Amino acid sequence: MAANSEIRYLTPLTVETRKKKYCRFKRSGIKYVDYKDPEFLKKFLNEQGKLLPRRITGTSLKFQRRVAQAVKRARHLALLPYVADLMK
Repeated sequence: MAANSEIRYLTPLTVETRKKKYCRFKRSGIKYVDYKDPEFLKKFLNEQGKLLPRRITGTSLKFQRRVAQAVKRARHLALLPYVADLMK
């Protein structure tokens, strides 16, 4: 009975492979983050209007700083809200 204690599965075990995160700015060749385009900047905000961190979006440090500055400028010009209940 000890020799028969091998565990067998009907379906193969799924090994979760995480997709490689990438900076969409470097991949697309974008050099300037436009603060006058609120629809593009909404991709970097959550439902409450907070800026999403780099570890979630995959944006590089250089462009994360530029996105943060662009969001601040867009908020100042009332293109984006500072706080929202459900933005998306």
